[in-house]
Amino acid sequence: MAEGQVSDSVEVLDEGTAAETAELFRALSDTSRVRIISALIGGELNVGAIAEAVGISESAVSHHLRGLRQMRLVRGRKVGRQVFYRLHDEHIIDLYQRGLDHVLHG
Repeated sequence: MAEGQVSDSVEVLDEGTAAETAELFRALSDTSRVRIISALIGGELNVGAIAEAVGISESAVSHHLRGLRQMRLVRGRKVGRQVFYRLHDEHIIDLYQRGLDHVLHG
């Protein structure tokens, strides 16, 4: 393969998939959201516990969680009047860990 050419085995993303992937990375482009994800690596937390761990207001946490839920990065479980949040699935932990590894060892 000549330099500058795309290999036949490499599949370029279609526009829709590329847009969704860009949205995912946009969701991770805020330090508070990344810190919320890091707090949730340890397990389920309510908004108050997340706010305390991350050091931002409960209102700000709720705002960020709304976006993270829309991107299916976190999900909530309601218990009475409280909602406990956790990471949506193992892919999110893997994505976070790979990004962190890249930063720490890059």
